[in-house]
Amino acid sequence: MSDALSIDPKSSALLVMDLQNMMVGFVPDANPLLAANAKLIDAARAHSLRVIYVVLGFRAGHPEIGATNPVFGQVKTGGLFVEGSNEAQIHSTVTPKGGDLVVTKHRVGAFAGTDLELILRANKIDTLVLTGIATSGIVLSTVRHAADHDYRVVVARDCCADRDDEVHRVLMDKVFARQATVTNSEAIIAAIG
Repeated sequence: MSDALSIDPKSSALLVMDLQNMMVGFVPDANPLLAANAKLIDAARAHSLRVIYVVLGFRAGHPEIGATNPVFGQVKTGGLFVEGSNEAQIHSTVTPKGGDLVVTKHRVGAFAGTDLELILRANKIDTLVLTGIATSGIVLSTVRHAADHDYRVVVARDCCADRDDEVHRVLMDKVFARQATVTNSEAIIAAIG
């Protein structure tokens, strides 16, 4: 964690990842998580920092999921996360507004098979502030990909969650800290202000 955190809104983006109804349901007490995300999103918008939502979504019938995919096989079997369905909707506490972008993904990470990289490069974004569910899923995959592609990565610890608190802690304290700045939303808000 850096004492001198600085974030330039012109070259940064806030990625709000998988804060969808079904995913939020996996968090035992999601209210503090949602409140912290809402406050960070509002601050990002107020300081013209681009807000990009990344969501899991599939066409009817899930043609994006192969029969051998162990992670998403249950999603396909259960008919889950079909675009427009209730479970796929972004939670009402953190709904996108005009100017926000929504990127739909079909795998765990925010970059896999999406146009996210194109959007970031076209807008000269080199710093990513990450929030999301689950810490061991989309947040982990996105931290790794972004760091490998030379993005500066900041993770908002209190804006991420995992079903397993210990996994969340280990990832934040021991894994992400090697490739990202791990801090809280208040420090990020101060840095963009």
